[in-house]
Amino acid sequence: MKYLIVGLGNIGEEYAHTRHNIGFDTLDAFAEASNVVFTTKRYGDVAEVKLRGHQLVLLKPSTYMNLSGNAVRYWMQQEKIGVEQLLVIVDDLALTFGTLRLKGKGSAGGHNGLKNIEAMIGTQEYARLRFGIGSEFNRGGQIDFVLGKFSAEDEKLKKERIEVVCEIIKSFCLAGLQITMNQFNNK
Repeated sequence: MKYLIVGLGNIGEEYAHTRHNIGFDTLDAFAEASNVVFTTKRYGDVAEVKLRGHQLVLLKPSTYMNLSGNAVRYWMQQEKIGVEQLLVIVDDLALTFGTLRLKGKGSAGGHNGLKNIEAMIGTQEYARLRFGIGSEFNRGGQIDFVLGKFSAEDEKLKKERIEVVCEIIKSFCLAGLQITMNQFNNK
């Protein structure tokens, strides 16, 4: 069985390790723990991980966040991966920092990366893991907040939560969406 695990973010040094790039940071940690490295390919950086007989294709799109669907659609077609084996990891302003929410379908919730994925693959019915980044910003400060860096204190919690996300990725591939949601949501 083959899976496409997508971490959303923006390319470029100015976006590295910002709140908006939590998807990239998560896949970097997963790849490092799996002793694999990313290589630059069409539409993104890609790494492959073997996990108990399953193949995981990790994708960090190079299309910028708002056009992530181009990369997702391409790699789903390229690797012949169905929507049931797709997991997208994304930042979420509506969740308190560190909250993790796995769902099998739903709206984009105002997230332009998810909107573009839905438009390009033609469905809202794919698994997405929302990583809460909080919303501690003043009116009009959303962009600066989302593209800002984590505080030293938040970096510690971020690292802990990324470890949990890595476990969620493994569970999604080995046990399935429903069991993984039951095990990890609300924790």
